[in-house]
Parts: sequence; structure tokens; C-alpha cells
Amino acid sequence: MRCSKFLMLFVFINIAFGNCWAQEELSELNSMVKPRMRVIIDNDLGGDPDGLFQLAHHLLSPSVEIRGIVASHLYERGFGGPGTSEYAKEKALEILKILKLNNSIPVYTDKSKSMTDVNTPIDSDAVQAIIKEAMRTDTDLPLYVVCGGGLTNIASAYLLAPKIADKITLVWIGGPEYTDIAIPPPGYTTLEYNLGIDIKAAQVIFNTSNIELWQVPRNVYRQPIMSYSELITKVKSEGELGDYLYNTMRTVFTTLKEYKVNIGETYIMGDNPLVLLTALQSSFEPDPSSSSYIVKQAPIINESGVYETNLKGRNIRVYNTIDNRLLFQDFYAKLALFAVDKN
Repeated sequence: MRCSKFLMLFVFINIAFGNCWAQEELSELNSMVKPRMRVIIDNDLGGDPDGLFQLAHHLLSPSVEIRGIVASHLYERGFGGPGTSEYAKEKALEILKILKLNNSIPVYTDKSKSMTDVNTPIDSDAVQAIIKEAMRTDTDLPLYVVCGGGLTNIASAYLLAPKIADKITLVWIGGPEYTDIAIPPPGYTTLEYNLGIDIKAAQVIFNTSNIELWQVPRNVYRQPIMSYSELITKVKSEGELGDYLYNTMRTVFTTLKEYKVNIGETYIMGDNPLVLLTALQSSFEPDPSSSSYIVKQAPIINESGVYETNLKGRNIRVYNTIDNRLLFQDFYAKLALFAVDKN
């Protein structure tokens, strides 16, 4: 009985003081770290749920000032739901509500359609928000537009205001492997998923624009893999946010199982490198120094969404490895700190 009482007292003290320490640690993180860059998030948040993990991770990162979220469209058939920008906005707002940020960060929609030619932009509130932020003159913080889906909005913004090319860095998750760097995966499709959302927009960005581009192609965005056991032990029950993300992913596994699609015990968190390459840059000489890239001439994107050599292409960064340790450990740590802080 005495041991039992002692154990209960120990657990109570551990929970009480553990919560206090964690709250102090979260407060310390947010007070010690100040934004050193601006970020606009452009992602098809109604699609593959890795985008919701990326959004949550970015919003928990105090080194970036999130200037807006563009809830972009997907393929018309969607990914377990409508492929519309409006549906993507609903998912973004769910994350913002959990983080108590729903009244502080604007969420923009696009017209839920892709470009039909390389000369005709599709204007929208999302596009205008990108242009407005890029053209600001009242801040010295660099602006990154991070994109985990199609390139419709950034391509349209460039066509409407080409001067933004001198004022932003575009970090894009998408494009197939470069055959001189990596071998495509088994059963691969020639047209990569994100590029295929809007081939015309990709042609604008690669073939025409002079936007500084950091590309994370398919062979690299396939590297950040979370196991289901990690999902259970490091995400589930980590507060309301952890439960939300866990249940979202569990739904995907359950649905695929019902359709007799066996994906094993892992899931690719392909959009999370957007956080790694921005919020988690090195302390001195800021850069994503723990991930590696090569500098290549931007290829031509042809009508089929396939690379063609362009000897006059501008130089772009093409990442070939990413720091999965930093990416995932930082995500799990911030998730845990936020969960305790809200208890």
C-alpha cells in the first residue's frame, strides 16, 4: 500500500512538474528564437496528408514568419476527398484552429483549375497574396514560397508580376528523378505526381522564369519515411494536434486496406522537407547545410511533363539527400512540447 501511494505521488509530481518544465521549455524556444525569414505555404492540403504534417511543423517553428497559406487545388479526382482549393482550405483551417491561430494567419484559395497555356495566368486571391508579399519594401526578411503540390499559383504570380522573380526563393517538392543522379523507383510513372497537376505551370517556372529554385525531386521526397510504430508512439496522444494527425493518417491506412492496397508499415512524408530547408537552416551562414544538393541547369519541361536538356537553362538547386534525423526529431519534439503546453 505504501509503495502504491508512493508511486501515485511520484506520478503526480512527475506529471505536474513535467508539464511545468515542458511549458517553460516551449516558452524558452519561442522567446529565444526569432523569425529570420518569411514563408508563404502553397500546398494541396486536401490531398496526401503529408501536407498537413508539413503545415503543422511549419506553424510550430518560430524561426519562420508565416505570411499566408495557399490552399491549392489537386487533381479533379482528389485524394480521398474533393480536389478543390476550398476543401484544402477546410483542412488548413482545422490545423489552425487546433493551434489557436485561425484568426492570425490568412488562408487563400485558388480557382481550382490548372493553366491551359503558358501565357495565360489564373488570377486569384492566392496569386495576389503572393505578389503583394513579394513586392513588400518594409522588411529585410527573405521570402520563401514553399510548394508541395502543383505550381499553378506561383507561375500565375510570375506571369502577372515578373519582378517577383528577384524577390523570392521557390522551394518545390516535385518533378521526376534526373537520370544522371538517381534511378526511378520500381513501377514508376514517367509523369511525376506534383508536376502532373499543372504541366503548363511547371513549363513557366522551368522554361521561362528566372525564379531562384530549390527542387526536391521524387527520389529525394521519397526519403523522409515515418513508420506506423513511430506514428503510434510519437504522434498519437500528443495532444489534440497529435491525435488529429494520427487519425488522419490512420484513415489513409484503413482506406487503402479496404481497397486491398498493401503499403506495408511506412508512409512517405514527402512535404516535410519544406520545413527542413527553411525553418531548420544552419545557425551561422544560414543554409540547409545538413542536406546536400547539386547545381544543375534547369531543364526544359516538355508537353508530356518530361525533362529535356536545356543548355541555356539557369542554374537551380536540385537536392539529392536530406537530413531525416533533424527533420523528424524536430517535428516530434515540437509536437510533444506543444501537447504538454496545452494540457
